[in-house]
Amino acid sequence: MLGSVSTLPQQPQHPASRGHMVVCGDDTLARRLAVELRYVYGERVTLLVPPGRDTRRPELPLTQRARAGALFGRMSAAMSRNGGGGDGDTNAGVEAVRIMEAHEPSDDVLEEAGVDRAAALALVYDDDELNIRAALTARRLNPRLRLVIRLYNRKLGQHLEALLDQAAAVSLPGLDPAATDASTTVLSDADTAAPALAATALTGSSKVIQAEGLLLRAVERTPPRPGELADPGLCTLALLSSTSQDPAGAEGSDSSGDEGPQLLPDRATVNAATGRGTIVLEAISQAGPDRAPARMGGRGAPLGTVFSRRLRWSALGVAAAVVALAVASVITTGDSPVHAAYLTMLDLLAMGDPAVEDTDTDSRQIIQLLSGMAGLLLLPLLVAAVLEAFGSLRNASSLRRPPRGLSGHVVLLGLGKIGTRVLVRLRELDIPVVVVEEDPEARGIPLARSLHVPTVLGDVTQEGVLEAAKIRRARALLALTSIDTTNLEAALYARSLKPDLRVALRLYDDEFATAVYRTLRTAHPGALTRSRSVSHLAAPSFAVAMMGRQILGAVPVERKVMLFAALEVSGHPQLEGRTVDQAFRAGAWRVLALDATPPADRLPDLAAVPPYDPLDPAGPGAPDRPSGLVWDLHPGYVLRPEDRVVIAATRRGLAELLRGQRSGARR
Repeated sequence: MLGSVSTLPQQPQHPASRGHMVVCGDDTLARRLAVELRYVYGERVTLLVPPGRDTRRPELPLTQRARAGALFGRMSAAMSRNGGGGDGDTNAGVEAVRIMEAHEPSDDVLEEAGVDRAAALALVYDDDELNIRAALTARRLNPRLRLVIRLYNRKLGQHLEALLDQAAAVSLPGLDPAATDASTTVLSDADTAAPALAATALTGSSKVIQAEGLLLRAVERTPPRPGELADPGLCTLALLSSTSQDPAGAEGSDSSGDEGPQLLPDRATVNAATGRGTIVLEAISQAGPDRAPARMGGRGAPLGTVFSRRLRWSALGVAAAVVALAVASVITTGDSPVHAAYLTMLDLLAMGDPAVEDTDTDSRQIIQLLSGMAGLLLLPLLVAAVLEAFGSLRNASSLRRPPRGLSGHVVLLGLGKIGTRVLVRLRELDIPVVVVEEDPEARGIPLARSLHVPTVLGDVTQEGVLEAAKIRRARALLALTSIDTTNLEAALYARSLKPDLRVALRLYDDEFATAVYRTLRTAHPGALTRSRSVSHLAAPSFAVAMMGRQILGAVPVERKVMLFAALEVSGHPQLEGRTVDQAFRAGAWRVLALDATPPADRLPDLAAVPPYDPLDPAGPGAPDRPSGLVWDLHPGYVLRPEDRVVIAATRRGLAELLRGQRSGARR
């Protein structure tokens, strides 16, 4: 059984051994990634953190090193309580995480961390430039090293992947690239967490995973009423906590015990679970080619923002008066419609001759007087139109204010890295959004301006800011600032304005998040409350990438995480030669689909949407092209070595599959 990690001043600092993992970072993601590798995958880990306190969280009294040690201690104690020391202990014989301190990953620091002998290196600093510089140094020190880099810039990440892989190939000429196991993976924690955060704000339950242009939709189902049968969907992915409907219950986590959520249950467990909600794989739909987020209000400056509604109604009234006068002129004078309209316009603009001739009838004179009066009304209307047009053009580059009649929208707090990605995701789903941001120079402000998203600049903790964002008519609140207390204060104030508001909070500390969740659900049992940690959602993706694999997505199930991954059957004794039914292991993994595409034609990354060529309707990205994934697999189908399957797995289940493949390869 694992013993607890000792306090850091007495913790032995052994030199790094060959084949270990190195994690370099300066925030929560680095610590959680080290925990994932150490306590889930059983790897030897060296963690490199800056000395001193976290500059972005000065309110925390502990240093980075002390906070990492405290996190490892809590994880080790939880593993011991849950019986992690049995035969299935993945950490038996694995030394504690080695923690180093350095201001930045220089050549000497990376060499001391053992990068030249390591199997993989994760660079997860918040600074993209620092990650790139360290990646170039690490590739020079160890061409065989597997690199996982955290970058916010997507385009730069694609170019960097190609550059570093090419550098590895040049450094090892004549060697099979597959044998070197040297690869570069660029990930973004913001991109990984954004879909889950957006789905939480929208429905609190619907999660979407993308695979080969298909969307896997996992939906939360409430417990059926007496006499009703629950719809199982394609398959049941998870059972929710037995206390999920109890306001005093805690949101399920890895330490919740039998009352917590159960991932990938078998059929007998599902049938025996009464009164518990479920998450099922409900539907699979085709994903079209990537498209840019739609603007709120159309392309360019919309008419409604150039001219006010009152001005438009006034112009319509004047136009109706002109038409009525022209019709009256036709009826009374017998002129042709064109000539009557021409005379009416001349009278309207005071350009016509006075109707004083003997041939002019009384009706003609009355119509001329009415046209003159309409012309007097037209003059201020034209002046107002010119002034409003100039004002609209002057404010075209400014942020849009929330319109008066807006309702059913999502209020998004914070436009940092995470908030910006969530904003893009919400706009891709055509969900109306109102953004609240205190810093006018925040990262996402230019995006909000270009998409014409209504934005309120101000401190969300001040009165009147959330009211300006129309919080009383909003469907949900997403509090995604980097400060826990700000998110909590905004959520509490929003609930005071609208008690049934759906709220999703970004919180760092798990214990604090659990306490907040219990309190908010007790105070507002009829409203949906969710707390999410970006690092908790992103860490599994980075850990799997360090093991040489990529996951299709991560779905939060209360405070647990379920992973979707694509695996080659070859090398996995738990899958190879077994039927689909035999390969299923409750609580660990489940085969969902089979990639029937020939190996030579398979996409290397199932999470990518194939590019659509409009000149080739039958091309790989065509919307009507059938996918190579077969979802209705017969339980008796025998998995062959050349097959590739899509699985749903727990973190430990996926780790066991990957360990089995590595041990098989060594034999």
